[in-house]
Parts: sequence; C-alpha cells; structure tokens
Amino acid sequence: MARSLNQVTLMGNLTRDPELRQTPTGQNVTSFSLALNRSYKDQSGEWQEATDYIDIVCWGPLAERVSQYLSKGRRCLVQGRLQSRSWEQDGQKRNKVEVLANDVTFLDSRGEGGEGGGGGNSGGASSDAPSGGSSNKPTPSKKKDDVVIEDIGDQPINLDDIPF
Repeated sequence: MARSLNQVTLMGNLTRDPELRQTPTGQNVTSFSLALNRSYKDQSGEWQEATDYIDIVCWGPLAERVSQYLSKGRRCLVQGRLQSRSWEQDGQKRNKVEVLANDVTFLDSRGEGGEGGGGGNSGGASSDAPSGGSSNKPTPSKKKDDVVIEDIGDQPINLDDIPF
C-alpha cells in the first residue's frame, strides 16, 4: 500500500488567546485559532478579500510555550498535520478537522502584534526542542552572500472583523 502525505504549513494571526488545559493524565494541551487572509478575483474580475479560520492543537512542552508567548493578534507559522475527530453531542454526530501542530514559530518580536500582554518571541517553539531565538527585533532587510532579502510582510487583519 502506498503511503500518504499529511503535512500543513500555515501563517496567520491568532484570533484568540491560546487556551492551555491538562488531560486527566497531566498532559498539557493548548488550542487556538488562526485567521488566514487571502485575495482572489471574483467573476467580474474584481479583487476580493477573504479570511479562513483554522483550529490548531499543540501538545506537551510546545503547548506550554505557545500559551506563554502567543496572544490574540500575534502572527505565527504553524507546521503540522491535519487530524479529524468525530464525537456525538446532543444526539448528533459531530466532525471536526484541525491541525495538530508539531512546530510553531513566533513571528512577532516582543512588543509587536496584537492586544494585551504576554510578549512575543522572534524565535520558535518545537514539540521536541526548547524554544530558541532571541528577543531582538528582526531587521527589515538582511544581507547574505551579497543578496539583499527584503521582508515584505503582510497586511494585518482587523481584529474587529473576527466574528468571535
């Protein structure tokens, strides 16, 4: 039987503060949602903006670091896999597809990004390695081997447009 590939990389802004919980066995789990902005041309040729909302789940030490360093409005890069769950609630069968993260990179430096405290980290967090990086602000352009790489970034989302 041929193997399948289940790999996801997403970059977006948190729609809410991460929610850290513990399982009955003491395992940490954090969940949050990412807003992903995209542009497309409609049938009349006009550019339209749309936002997709994706639920993310982190386990173990990664869950702790995400809940400590990320907050609503902050940008991050999530790498992981898709996972679907099914359960019954009030007599109805429910299904959900979410991303099970194995690595989260914090893209905002300390003091940038969304609302509230809980400063960011320009480093990253991995499910199997401690958080790296420094709290220095990233420079807008970097020079490597005589090639200038510009950070073009993306436009921030308006948090008032998020329905929850």
